[in-house]
Amino acid sequence: MAATTTARPDGDMSWREVGELGLRYGRIPLALVIVEAFYWFLTLPSDTLAPIQVTEAWIWNELTNIIYGEGSAVISHHNGWLTRIDLVHVDFPGPYDSVGLYVSDECAGVHEMIFLSTLVMMTDGVPQRDKLKAVGVMCAIVYVLNILRLVVFYPIAVESCAAAPNLQACLTPMWRWHEAVYTWGFLVVLVGMWLVWFIRYGGPARTLAATKEDPSPWRFERRRRWELPHKAMLGVALVLFVLAFSNIFTNQEAIDARDTLAFCEFASQLSSECGDAQLRWDDAIGYAWSLSALGLALGIGTFVVVVRPLEDGTWPTPEQQGISKNEGEHIESTGGDAPESSDGASSEEE
Repeated sequence: MAATTTARPDGDMSWREVGELGLRYGRIPLALVIVEAFYWFLTLPSDTLAPIQVTEAWIWNELTNIIYGEGSAVISHHNGWLTRIDLVHVDFPGPYDSVGLYVSDECAGVHEMIFLSTLVMMTDGVPQRDKLKAVGVMCAIVYVLNILRLVVFYPIAVESCAAAPNLQACLTPMWRWHEAVYTWGFLVVLVGMWLVWFIRYGGPARTLAATKEDPSPWRFERRRRWELPHKAMLGVALVLFVLAFSNIFTNQEAIDARDTLAFCEFASQLSSECGDAQLRWDDAIGYAWSLSALGLALGIGTFVVVVRPLEDGTWPTPEQQGISKNEGEHIESTGGDAPESSDGASSEEE
């Protein structure tokens, strides 16, 4: 009895190929988790991204006044930074006919830019230069979309408050818009942008081909060659750790806030002074975590290097990386073979 075989359609992948592709992209969620953790520690204190927040608040204010009329928005300070925007309309609730908002570090769009950049940079089968161009273009698009998200607040609030003027509930549609974009709207846009870019560069077929050609395109190793800039970066990382600890134990404002909180807890006291002390102490802790995260990232980034295989597929040896076998000492070549000493050993310059 003759056996019949069915040919697999062109472009269809076997289960083994699917598994290889899955393992290849298993690094992406791991990288996203690491980046999320780093961003969380970095932005623990309030207004960590203040320069970006200030520029976005200024653009938001100017565009609102240009599009909806002069006096529609007023910019002012929040926590010492020019990030507060008051939207003004006669139908808005409150004695001043205004709605007070501000651009926080989470509303600056940097979180979304980092997320999208990680997706792009971890994608295989695409030249590095094309990845960097894509990151630049996509981050610019995210920045513009974030500004448009802020500018849309005003017409949504005006439309709903015109139907129910001077009622606090008329602002609910505006808050719903903010919540929808914040929780899932931007995520859909970001993943959609990456998918369009990914498919444009060949999609899974190109990635699978890259997997077959180069199953392990890079790996991490400890740095063996130490030069002055590397040692300087480790010094900067150490300084960041010292600043993190000093921000808690030697910062007088943080010490006063801690003492005030201890008294408030002892006396079971609830007051505005206790609340302010809690905010100052939380910021001190947040800055310590933020500086520690930067120091840790700088230290790991200096101590660990990315090694790529040679053209023949083998991994470079320490000698090929310019390192001697004697505990990673750097061999300084002077333009030719090293002169041999009388006992036949090559001389090394210490």
